[in-house]
Amino acid sequence: SSSKWVRLNVGGTYFVSTRQTLCREPKSFLCRLCCQDGPELGSDKDETGAYLIDRDPTYFGPILNYLRHGKLIINKELAEEGVLEEAEFYNIASLVRLVKERIRDNENRTSQGPVKHVYRVLQCQEEELTQMVSTMSDGWKFEQLISIGSSYNYGNEDQAEFLCVVSRELNNSTNGIVKEPSEKAKV
Repeated sequence: SSSKWVRLNVGGTYFVSTRQTLCREPKSFLCRLCCQDGPELGSDKDETGAYLIDRDPTYFGPILNYLRHGKLIINKELAEEGVLEEAEFYNIASLVRLVKERIRDNENRTSQGPVKHVYRVLQCQEEELTQMVSTMSDGWKFEQLISIGSSYNYGNEDQAEFLCVVSRELNNSTNGIVKEPSEKAKV
């Protein structure tokens, strides 16, 4: 039991980590299980000597990685609520706070609704293109350039003509009413 490495059998999936990693949170279940002089928590071991933990192994990966490097990394397929449940079970207070904060941030982001855009189509000649794109006001982004052929004839040269599509995010006000930006893309 004084080995540096600890083997865990979480719901039938094996994880291997160091005692140092598992003891990053001194009051956690994992520290109390295997890092004290004499284990504070009694736990059965399987035939390989791994501590048996009857929890979902899917959500244990983010828990262990958090203890390893102090960052919360959750795959997109995993529900944050599941990671929160495990963080609470393992009694990792700093991780519980972090997951709750992330859930709250995500709820705030989705309650604002999807980002909306306003689009403008500007018609210009070939020689005006560079100036038009370089002088677009703040927030406007170039989206697409569509050639519509040539309709101007200066002397012997045809002048190409284009439609330039630009977009900008709509600003959401605090009362939830969406306002269209007042300034227009400069031509």
